[in-house]
Parts: sequence; C-alpha cells; structure tokens
Amino acid sequence: MKIEELKRNDAIRTMLFECPGCGMGHHVHIAGTGVPVWGWNGSMERPTFTPSVLVTGVAQMTDDEHAAYMRGEGLPAARPLRCHSFVTDGRIQFLGDCTHALAGQTVELPEVA
Repeated sequence: MKIEELKRNDAIRTMLFECPGCGMGHHVHIAGTGVPVWGWNGSMERPTFTPSVLVTGVAQMTDDEHAAYMRGEGLPAARPLRCHSFVTDGRIQFLGDCTHALAGQTVELPEVA
C-alpha cells in the first residue's frame, strides 16, 4: 500500500504516506472537525489528495551530521524544512519551493513500511 490509515482518534481520519524527499512520514486528515481536511480519492494504492500538502519544520540530521555528533563534534546548525507537493494518482510531485533534493521532480509514492 502507498498510504496507511492511522488509528488515533475516532473523530478524525488521518492517512500517512512516506515522503521520499524528506525521508519522513506526512499525515493528511481526510475527515474530522477542528483540523484541516484534504480531499481524498479513496485509493490506498493510487491516492490523490487535494489541495497540495505543505510540511514545514526543521530538517533531520544527515547520516554524516549524526556521525559527527556521535563523535562529540556538537549539534549541526538547524536547517529549515519545507516540503510542498501534490499527491496525484499514486505519484508525488514536489514543487520548486521544497528544501530537499527532489524539488521540482515527480516520483512514485513508495510503499508504506
């Protein structure tokens, strides 16, 4: 499956997909009150969410940064994370304002681990 339903709250339905750009899972609410809700085509294999999905925050450490930290070299400077995409028919189109290496590319959604 390309997405998985998270079972956290009976009042809110949330889907998860793995983002190959950021290396993190992104959550999209498809039903509920008091939360932003996206449209969903109902497919677990070829999902479409509308409108676009925007995730912001702080980027995770790279493997090299983690190794340096474990050697006692201190924490790396925080880097802003911006992942902006359209998920359409099982593919993820990364917009040009993404801060990761897949900005501007369209790729298949990976299987949820």
